[in-house]
Amino acid sequence: MERYETVIIGGGQAGLSVGYHLQQRNRSFVILDASARIGDSWRQRWDSLKLYSPAFRDGLPGRRFPAKRISYPTKDEFADYLVAYAEGLELPVRSGVSVDALTKEGGRYVVHTGDSRLEADNVVVATGVFKKPYTPDFAAELDPSIRQLHSNDYRNLAQLQNGPVLVVGASHSGSDVAWEAASKHDVVLAGKDTGQIPAPIESRRGRLGFRLLFFAGTHILTADTPMGRKMRPHIRHGGGPLLRYRRTDLARAGVERVLERVVGVEDGLPVLDGGRVLDVRNVVWCTGFRPDFSWIGFPYEIGDDAYPVQYRGAVASSPGLYFAGLPFLHSFASMLVGGAGRDADRLVRHIVSVRARELEAQRQPRILAVADERVAS
Repeated sequence: MERYETVIIGGGQAGLSVGYHLQQRNRSFVILDASARIGDSWRQRWDSLKLYSPAFRDGLPGRRFPAKRISYPTKDEFADYLVAYAEGLELPVRSGVSVDALTKEGGRYVVHTGDSRLEADNVVVATGVFKKPYTPDFAAELDPSIRQLHSNDYRNLAQLQNGPVLVVGASHSGSDVAWEAASKHDVVLAGKDTGQIPAPIESRRGRLGFRLLFFAGTHILTADTPMGRKMRPHIRHGGGPLLRYRRTDLARAGVERVLERVVGVEDGLPVLDGGRVLDVRNVVWCTGFRPDFSWIGFPYEIGDDAYPVQYRGAVASSPGLYFAGLPFLHSFASMLVGGAGRDADRLVRHIVSVRARELEAQRQPRILAVADERVAS
């Protein structure tokens, strides 16, 4: 049994940011990451993916991103940055360690990893939600000759077979895949309009717009404002606005944009809710992910949206349990790399102040009881 004040589960940007702030306060902690190498969750995304934020917003606390400020790093460049970040700061990351279960025993948390057990006063779950890809049940009814991929498994056009492509889900990932596929295929992009930023993201206006978006996403669109609370379910389940490829970009690429939803199957082919049958040879499901924390083996409050009920990461229904890296953890900016450090700072402040006082209040009666026993003996 190893004992730490805090165990962080997940070594992505959220977990590493929490580790940085704990290290700055000389706290006892360890970071467990299931991937063989830090950053693998980024390396495993589609080949052409670039970050949606410029490099000056892609650094984690204490280390800027080493690139031209207005450049947009590739997924592999960011993965390599995460490795350098953890190694440069000498953060205690254990790679290739999968957590099988999280339980409570005697008022402390126990993290089960194979044959090992780690005990902690606090556990930060920083695994994110990109673990359980969602596709509708009727996907299994599509003709077996149709090639189906979830965006989680899509890498490049070589995976697609000849013929038309249907991309389901019109958020930023769907628009990226549709734009790329349109270079060699006829493409239909189906799903409700999630909005778009006012200007191309890599233009001068777009960079200015991003600054404004980041400010609003940090200070206005938060769990503390009516506007933010109204937006949160849409971000978590409906996807964010178009970022890199906007409506005009898709139209110029030849993508057919339909606002109807894909609702079923007819004769093995996908059907829109208006009744149109789409004769396609490929379907890419950009339909997002669902949270899955079934490995947490004790009760804690879960909201109607299946996300943990928390405030700035702290779970009131199970003191000492924290979440980091969730979409709209506290604000719209929580879904951006640049928001990870801010969320982590607030979370760690709670650990070293509020949580520390809770633990001290629990220990005092035990200390007094031991002192009374010694006096009596």
